[in-house]
Amino acid sequence: MPQGIPTEYVRSRTLGDATLTMISDGSGWSTIINSLVDVPQEVWRREVDANENAEVMVGYNVAHLRLGNASILIDLGFDDPGPESQWMPPQHQRSPGVEAGLVTIGVKPADVTHVLITHAHGDHVAGGTIVRDGRRVARYPNARHFLGRTDWEEYASRTQSNSYPAVNLGTLLTLGQLELVDGDREIVPGVTLIHAPGESPGHSLVRVQSRGEVFYFLGDLFHHPAEVAHVDWVSRGRDATRMRASRERLIEAALRENALLATAHMPFPGLGRLERTAEGIRWRVVD
Repeated sequence: MPQGIPTEYVRSRTLGDATLTMISDGSGWSTIINSLVDVPQEVWRREVDANENAEVMVGYNVAHLRLGNASILIDLGFDDPGPESQWMPPQHQRSPGVEAGLVTIGVKPADVTHVLITHAHGDHVAGGTIVRDGRRVARYPNARHFLGRTDWEEYASRTQSNSYPAVNLGTLLTLGQLELVDGDREIVPGVTLIHAPGESPGHSLVRVQSRGEVFYFLGDLFHHPAEVAHVDWVSRGRDATRMRASRERLIEAALRENALLATAHMPFPGLGRLERTAEGIRWRVVD
């Protein structure tokens, strides 16, 4: 399996009238599959390639959408890479970062109009704010940020006051730049935040439709292709019943729409489609 970050960390493609760009914020070895509940290692290893420490390589991917006048960032990623970064899990490597990736496609922080946050875990929100002149401010100063309400009320607001969710989301809320969403919400025409709990109480997907093409950013609905084939494979700390229900809804919709999909944690660029085979549903990687 590959080690370190990919040489390429930004990749763009068209989707109807939209331009979709995937940006890698890094990669590394994770025990996410080894933490599956009630799935012994000897079972999952039949289908999953892992190292001797029962770790799999994961990515940390965010997405950017350019559609009409909207410049939409999906998830915020980590803080800035470098010596002062407080986010560097063991056996992980950082890319040049989300902001640097946006610059390569001509997008400055002030250009971003909307930020859609799939859920409030630290690796999805740590890049939301930055300290300037001794004051913590929004990294994307002109963007309206959106998050499932229960992810703030039931999770982020209850974490330690110095945690990434509390600091970043709390700052955005105080600044009036974070809107808490109940259920599904169309953000701009063709782009909808869809409630899909399980990974967290307010976890959301992002659905994009343009000229007959459909794309979903799945956040952490699936961490690995094996979870597509086994929707009941759920790691510790998640709501297994709600996760399975959210996965089944997405699978049904994605097959019907032949949708392009992206995940936050499959190796960069994290793109794929679902296929129905004699053995069941499987994930097909799309470059």
